[in-house]
Amino acid sequence: MQKKTFYSELAYIFGVLSTALGTALMTHADFGVSMVVAPSYLIHLKVSETLPFYSFGMSGYIFEAFIILLTAIVVRKFRISYLFSFVTAFLFGLALDGLLIPTALIPCEHIAVRILFLIFGMLFVSAGVSMLYHTYIPPEAYELFVKEVSAKSGIVISRVKTAYDLSSLVFSIILSFIFFGFMHFEGIGIGTIVSALLNGFIIGRFTKLFEHYFVFRDRMPWRKYI
Repeated sequence: MQKKTFYSELAYIFGVLSTALGTALMTHADFGVSMVVAPSYLIHLKVSETLPFYSFGMSGYIFEAFIILLTAIVVRKFRISYLFSFVTAFLFGLALDGLLIPTALIPCEHIAVRILFLIFGMLFVSAGVSMLYHTYIPPEAYELFVKEVSAKSGIVISRVKTAYDLSSLVFSIILSFIFFGFMHFEGIGIGTIVSALLNGFIIGRFTKLFEHYFVFRDRMPWRKYI
């Protein structure tokens, strides 16, 4: 079977929109958000009590600025391309805030509908992350961290992703206890735990699926500038 060409720039657009849509669906399902965005979601909930304009998307790209700094510390170097990762985070934040509005209008009271939202949310997030791994444009800080640590350590990227997700889950639980009281799991639920355990695996499956049918090539000569 001859593989079809999938341009890496298109993979970037699809990745940003898919992860934003998946995050919006999981938020609306109300089983707990993805562990990756849970810290920024909790910060959003707390800060927005005082500053109503502080949106989920805004909290996300501000938090990702700290992740980019952490990436530079862990790999012991800083690349100019890391700054483009913040641009991706900013675009994701805008897309997320925009998609949260229409998804919130969809009735989601029945348990079966909420479960479907959770499942499709996880699938969209995982597919989007996999696409972002196939582009030269720096992904969001979360994926950038995983990608850089995997490259430096030689550990399979899906395993690094799972380890990062579980660490983010623990950090989110600590934040929830600090912000909202001990044993109060705000924004964290069964969906968060399932996502933490399965995201790395699902991303790996999507990666194999995409690479089976497509070969990723650049359409624009921008790689050398990023």
